[in-house]
Amino acid sequence: MNYHNKKFKLLSNSSNGDVSENTIFEFRQLGKIVSANYSGGGILQGNLIGLVDEHGNIDMRYHHVNDKGEIMTGKSDSRSVVLDSGKAQIHDHWQWTSGDYSSGNSVLEEF
Repeated sequence: MNYHNKKFKLLSNSSNGDVSENTIFEFRQLGKIVSANYSGGGILQGNLIGLVDEHGNIDMRYHHVNDKGEIMTGKSDSRSVVLDSGKAQIHDHWQWTSGDYSSGNSVLEEF
């Protein structure tokens, strides 16, 4: 899996997450380093960085400013799934490292 120049949007998220179906993620990849900018919905501006393994799974950290004016930070372990259509999904298990430190799950899909 190579994430370079791929765009993703949310399919599902836990209720304690900030990302919505209006949030767009724009990924870049250089070797094993993956990064993305994201915004839209409740996110004014966000960034993530991670390391991708040979199976497309990502160990990532993220931070963003939400529409409440809060800086939120977190970490996630992401598993990549390639659909029959050839598009990718990212299945995230994430946890806030700020705020209430709760955790959740989300699914992003390439478009």
